[in-house]
Amino acid sequence: MSRRARLLVTMYGLSVSVYAVDRLTKAWAERSLQGHAPIELIPKVLDLSYTTNSGGAFSLFAGVPWVFFAASVGISAAIVWHSRRLTRTSTAVGLGLVVGGAIGNLTDRLVRASGFANGTVVDFIHLHLWPTFNVADSCIVIGAGVLVLSGVLAGDAEEPDRSAGAPGPEDASTPGR
Repeated sequence: MSRRARLLVTMYGLSVSVYAVDRLTKAWAERSLQGHAPIELIPKVLDLSYTTNSGGAFSLFAGVPWVFFAASVGISAAIVWHSRRLTRTSTAVGLGLVVGGAIGNLTDRLVRASGFANGTVVDFIHLHLWPTFNVADSCIVIGAGVLVLSGVLAGDAEEPDRSAGAPGPEDASTPGR
């Protein structure tokens, strides 16, 4: 399998995994938390508490859920388009986390809607000093962080594609040895 194919498998495999975990945890939250008292995991720090959110992060812009629907579609499409040119594993991981999370929240907006693209997102992870969120939100933020760190640490340098026979440092021989 070529390096490019491995990067695509990494990105899309991670996206599918994030999506599946997000859907399963939201289904669990609806079934186990909705209408019940929060489950306290770490007193005064972390609990699991069911809520829904029609806005974006921190419930911002709750009156315009279609904006987040459109943003999720646009970002996901851009990532799929960009995936044709993946060169680094860190980029594949970051993009996989972001697209999996975006599609997870997009699915909520579609299936939990009273009209097209105006649905709510299930949130259930509550850090007491932070607004309630879900697995998809976490993966989007972590994926964005991976992409930023990858860009900062690597600069504009990209890993060479060795699948086409380009020599790597371990392939170079030192004359005179």
